[in-house]
Amino acid sequence: MTVTYLYHSGFAVEFDDIVLVFDYYKGELPETAKGKKLYVFSSHYHKDHFQYKVFDWADRYDATYILSKDIRTKGPEGRTVKVKRRQKLSVDQLQIQTLRSTDEGVAFLVRVEGVTIYHAGDLNWWHWEEEGPEYNEKMKRDYQAEIGTIEGEHIDLAFVPLDPRLEEAYGWGIDHFMRHTETVHLFPMHLWGSYKTILRFMDDPLSEDYRDKIIRIAKRQQRFEIP
Repeated sequence: MTVTYLYHSGFAVEFDDIVLVFDYYKGELPETAKGKKLYVFSSHYHKDHFQYKVFDWADRYDATYILSKDIRTKGPEGRTVKVKRRQKLSVDQLQIQTLRSTDEGVAFLVRVEGVTIYHAGDLNWWHWEEEGPEYNEKMKRDYQAEIGTIEGEHIDLAFVPLDPRLEEAYGWGIDHFMRHTETVHLFPMHLWGSYKTILRFMDDPLSEDYRDKIIRIAKRQQRFEIP
């Protein structure tokens, strides 16, 4: 597999004949995607996770769109699948499971070619001090319960938020996820361009037990070969 970091929460995961694109916001598809079947996933309607530009790809690629139901556009006819929370479905050779986000839309668990890929969308432990203890306790319960639905899952690639705006709580979501799944490669995302946040997390005692699994992203359009 080859993973291209596009920007923010956007990634392209390439196999020999197919490319999975998650939560496109900005950036360019890799040149190596040409001639391959494209599957485009959008977890929810927020503009940093979904852009109408993705539909332009239907003119240049054999593209299928898997969109959360809160994205109200119909998408290209016959080439768009709408998904809801906690759903299991097959799209061609893809086995897809959705989780319920703690914000909007869904997270995706995708099995293809013997590989399991998790993309969180905005499913995260969103701890905001200004929201107060009642909100934050509910967020904790909701996040932990949702990750509990994939407890112990073997995941080859995971894309999970590490949002610097959460201040001291920035790594709680990843930490809980990593301690409750068997994840091999972890890509932090939702960084808002703050790549130093990854370095901070890799030096944080919180990540000591799994920091060797963390992929360090340093720039847009960066490519990673995954064995």
